[in-house]
Amino acid sequence: MQRYRRHALLGAAYLGTFLASLDISIVNVALPTLQTALRTDIAGLQWVVNAYAICLSAFMLSAGPLGDLYGHKRAWMAGVVLFTAGSAMCAMAATLPLLLAGRAVQGVAGALLIPGAMPILTHAFPDPRERAHAIGGWSAFSALALILGPLLGGVLLQSAGWQSIFFINLPLGIIAVGLGMWGIPERRHPDHAALDPLGQILSVLWLGALTYGLIAAGEYGFGGALPSAALLSALVAFVAFWVVETRVARPLLPLSLFRHRPFAVANFASFVLGFSCYSSLFFFSIFLQQIQGWSPVETGWRMLPQFVATGVASVLFGRLSAGIAVRWLMVAGYGLVGISMLSMTQFTAQTPYLAVGTLFGVLGLGMGLAVPATGMIVMSSAPRERSGMASATMNALRQTGMTIGIALLGTLMGSRAIHVLADAAGAHGIADAASVAREAVTHHVLPDAPRVFSGLYAAAMASGFHVAMLCAGVPCIVAIALLLTVQPGAKPAIRETAAAR
Repeated sequence: MQRYRRHALLGAAYLGTFLASLDISIVNVALPTLQTALRTDIAGLQWVVNAYAICLSAFMLSAGPLGDLYGHKRAWMAGVVLFTAGSAMCAMAATLPLLLAGRAVQGVAGALLIPGAMPILTHAFPDPRERAHAIGGWSAFSALALILGPLLGGVLLQSAGWQSIFFINLPLGIIAVGLGMWGIPERRHPDHAALDPLGQILSVLWLGALTYGLIAAGEYGFGGALPSAALLSALVAFVAFWVVETRVARPLLPLSLFRHRPFAVANFASFVLGFSCYSSLFFFSIFLQQIQGWSPVETGWRMLPQFVATGVASVLFGRLSAGIAVRWLMVAGYGLVGISMLSMTQFTAQTPYLAVGTLFGVLGLGMGLAVPATGMIVMSSAPRERSGMASATMNALRQTGMTIGIALLGTLMGSRAIHVLADAAGAHGIADAASVAREAVTHHVLPDAPRVFSGLYAAAMASGFHVAMLCAGVPCIVAIALLLTVQPGAKPAIRETAAAR
């Protein structure tokens, strides 16, 4: 009976992560459809993704303290129920604001689900070899969600409408609740739980203001009054957050852990993983549909090599880690990701799919190594009683990276595309080229004479895509350089503040 309960625990933890990951990939494929159905622009599409990502990253730091205080099982179960309710809200939304509200609820729920799985698995599998297999399986399920998301999303979009991509979460949520209630034992660490409400408020403020400022910069430029005010507010809130975290007795973000170099470098790598890899789904969907002209279903199939390679590498990770140090698997993973993204700066509207699919596969292989390796190094670098906080910090940085990546890279891509398209349109004698270019890129509204303009538009968007991929690939190389300078060492000692003593 105990063995079956352990299997139920695995199934629940995997399915919870599957739900949150499925929502990322399935929504990215639906972005062009949502743009038409809800009559929004590219900034609106960024908010469909970022309303989820902002809440996910901003509230994720609270997941560890909530689990420590009230119980990891209880916090995780609350996440599943809330995610299912948020999915129902999204499915019934008739306007963009209502959809964004549902996405925000999903994000808060995901903040409990994604980091909540790691301490559950860490406690259930104390043996390092078994834990490597369990975490590899967890990563594989995340990859499986990314595989099925584009495929399932394309089919549902064509056959049942965009609302169906959210309705699919309801039966999965019910199954996850049943497995979790039976299989997950309750564990609490109330003596180590953070008590930092001001830190939580400030973390939401600075991240939200930062993301809004970066998205607004895509419309008004970085010198505009609105983005400048938002970015300045983000800076002030971040400084205040940092000051609070250095003085509070039980901080939301354990800055003392970052004095341990392996922990700090691994968490920087987690941020890069979100900034480069997780945000890339947004740009790959646009590249395949708006630059190369594929339908949502065809886009889903063409993104498949990335997710299949991620799944295969994740499943094999346990075996690989038995013979190769996790640190070197991590370096290899980030290396493959960086190389593939830098190579994508050569993609055009005419690039054959063999080249596109091959680089997608290389990227997926790198992710399949980088995700579980990063998780294992972060968890091994933190004290056992701080496992919940360490997992929450790692995942919060990853999701923050994805949020900033979509916002910043999206702005850079759009700005570059507008500049290139305006020059090309002007050279072809198109009147008011600058306004026409901005309307085409931000609202995807093409003028008359589509045969001439469509080619210019695809080339301009490809140029913007090249900038995004360059800025996504370079941080991976930086992460490798830092990883090569550290050796995993002893877990850091945690010093309490004077207030705690």
